[in-house]
Amino acid sequence: MKRVIWLVMDSFGIGNADDAKNFGDEGADTLGHIAKNYMLKIPNLSSLGLLKSYELNNKKSLHVEIQKEPLKESFWGALKEISAGKDTLSGHWEMAGVAMDIQLNYFEKKEPVFPKEMIDEIKQKSGIDGILGDRHASGVEIINSLGEEHLRSGYPIFYTSADSVLQIAAHEEQFGLEKLYRLCEVARIVCDRFGIGRVIARPFTGKAGDFKRTKNRRDYALRPSGKSILEIAKEHQKEVVGVGKISDIFGGFGITKKTLAYKLEGLVDATLKEMSELNRDGIIYTNLIDFDMEWGHRRDVEGYARGLEYFDGRLVEIIKALKDGDFLIITADHGCDPTFKGSDHTREKVPVFGMLKGANLGEIGIRDTFADIACSISSHLDIPKTELGKSFFT
Repeated sequence: MKRVIWLVMDSFGIGNADDAKNFGDEGADTLGHIAKNYMLKIPNLSSLGLLKSYELNNKKSLHVEIQKEPLKESFWGALKEISAGKDTLSGHWEMAGVAMDIQLNYFEKKEPVFPKEMIDEIKQKSGIDGILGDRHASGVEIINSLGEEHLRSGYPIFYTSADSVLQIAAHEEQFGLEKLYRLCEVARIVCDRFGIGRVIARPFTGKAGDFKRTKNRRDYALRPSGKSILEIAKEHQKEVVGVGKISDIFGGFGITKKTLAYKLEGLVDATLKEMSELNRDGIIYTNLIDFDMEWGHRRDVEGYARGLEYFDGRLVEIIKALKDGDFLIITADHGCDPTFKGSDHTREKVPVFGMLKGANLGEIGIRDTFADIACSISSHLDIPKTELGKSFFT
């Protein structure tokens, strides 16, 4: 039996992207700046090669409280992104073997931010009478500032970020969760013509002064422009389990089982459960969103550090659950340096490290594309390769 356990620490960059200056992100270093501001205790991450990944990319060591040499079966390296982006879609698609060659459009930082033609079409096709927001904002901030008006008017809250995204927030009970999902489905169809990568449903509950986003977020993404390793695996009768928002990122294509989970604890729990139940060749692919959504965007250094330490502790369970032939891959889709200016993602290289039971890969170098992950998975599962990338095994 050959299984792939593929964990994406959403936003966990390791700095020093060759083209960071082109994105206004020169000097960004998510892991390095967290470690500079907080004495990290991450022995299990280091035992799998994380610190070696950082040292390889930055030509300097990272000081943490406890350092361990990598385990015999571990491997480590760093990945460059060739897609011209620093967001969820470009990162996940490329590591799955598909470069982002769709021309995504982004909304300028002005108010109102959305094209009138686009909003008018969404209103007409969905039957809503009006919207609130219509600007760049963080989700927590705009819900707190407009949530009360939303409850009075019944108008959904539209906002965006530096990503190619339209986010729609609405009260889960008063507006209705299914109504919000239907609105986002309409918006997805309209946004296709405007080259927008994702529409995200952002439900929340509570009352003025105490609004809270719920676990019922849903992403509506474009379909990848090429065939991903997920689709290839599914075509060859391999199980492909998407944990968290993975299925939404790929529009459901290539996924045989969608597993919803919420918060870092729930996502790790769900991954362990799927590991206990998957008894044939396949992929368990998990996005650990809290690093990005809860701590990176909110520029919460201590929260990010504590999240890393919590995940480090849970890694013991994941390592113990590995079976002979298992390939554990831990990586990231972009950076989101919590010490950097603004609140957006940062263009960085990302680590790739983990363990292959029964083998000793060791250092795999700085790879030319995220897609080397996809090719390595195809080699491990003995299925056809994606067009992009080279395997760690060659």
